[in-house]
Amino acid sequence: MRVAESYREASDALRAHRFRSALAMLGVAVGVAAVVVLVAVGAGARDLVRSAIEGLGSNVIVVAPGGPAPGPAPVAGRMRLEDARYLGQVTGDESAVAAALGSGGEVRAGRGSMPVMVVGADENLRGVLGRPLRQGRYLTRADVDGRGRVVVLGSGAARRLFGDADPVGRQVSVAGRSRFRVVGVLAEVGRGFGGARDAEAHIPITTAQRMFGVTRVDYIAVRAPAKGDVPRLRAEVVDALQSKYRGESFSAVTRTQLLGTVGRLLGALTGVLAAIAAVSLLAGGAGVSGIMFAGVRERTGEIGLRKALGARRRDILAQFLAEAVLLTSFGGAAGVLLGVGAALAVGVLTPVPVAVAWWSPALAFAVSAAVGVVSGVVPARRAARLDPVAALR
Repeated sequence: MRVAESYREASDALRAHRFRSALAMLGVAVGVAAVVVLVAVGAGARDLVRSAIEGLGSNVIVVAPGGPAPGPAPVAGRMRLEDARYLGQVTGDESAVAAALGSGGEVRAGRGSMPVMVVGADENLRGVLGRPLRQGRYLTRADVDGRGRVVVLGSGAARRLFGDADPVGRQVSVAGRSRFRVVGVLAEVGRGFGGARDAEAHIPITTAQRMFGVTRVDYIAVRAPAKGDVPRLRAEVVDALQSKYRGESFSAVTRTQLLGTVGRLLGALTGVLAAIAAVSLLAGGAGVSGIMFAGVRERTGEIGLRKALGARRRDILAQFLAEAVLLTSFGGAAGVLLGVGAALAVGVLTPVPVAVAWWSPALAFAVSAAVGVVSGVVPARRAARLDPVAALR
């Protein structure tokens, strides 16, 4: 039997049992769509974090409490605002060292509101991290020393609260505290850690400490004069802090280290998500196999008649394999379309980042076709081995 004839007869058999075939294809489609969507979410998270880390600059060092090995962060960090100024003296350039802490909150102006990341920053943070201003000014040393109620909004927050109007000089409330005066707006930079980097509100770090009832800083960022100075500067700042806080450990990581560590973690996460989604694809394959077994039982007489008229074992095997491949191929194609559409909808309608790589739909489709072959082998072999006399009886 020619291949084209096998597929034509397989198509006729599937059309004869439309509802059952549709259910089998639906199971495969859901599995493929789940693989595409979850891989897209994992890849989007990886790209999001990578772009945020790359935005730090190759010569920025991030110093935080705790050792360099992965593990739980200290409940209460030992670093204080004065440590940033101390490291500025150690490195010889106080303007290249900045301290910050962060917490989720809400910015409200009139009837408008928006959830943001409230960043407590000193006057050096913008320069160290290379965040340009769109308008107005950034925080000053006087704002930090005086615990000023001033705020620099991210461009997304400013656009959401004030539209096209100039927000500089307006009053907003930050994290439930009223009467913060907007003094500047940061330029648009896109998405970053955990969400939109433009949905931020920078306030003086001393004001943030008083609002949140803490005295710590979450991290200290140090900008090296050049990329070649990074190893020396890393060692200097860690030694200086460990000398000051005996018995405590501190880590200083660079963009390259963060990219490597986070890339491995998010790669593993993407693999886990794909494996979870693959379970539903295997379930779809089991459904295809069950339908093929049912088809063999229902068409025992037909199989016996065909073999009695001269059909060879490989002809019967080819027809049932063709049916399984058609089921999973059509289901896989529908799943790819459904998965890509769902992933794009998630990216548009939710803050969850997605990145649909060309290889994930192609791989999911190929796997679905392979599942069809595997799930159809046993039923097809069973059909091919039927004795024609016993089948006709």
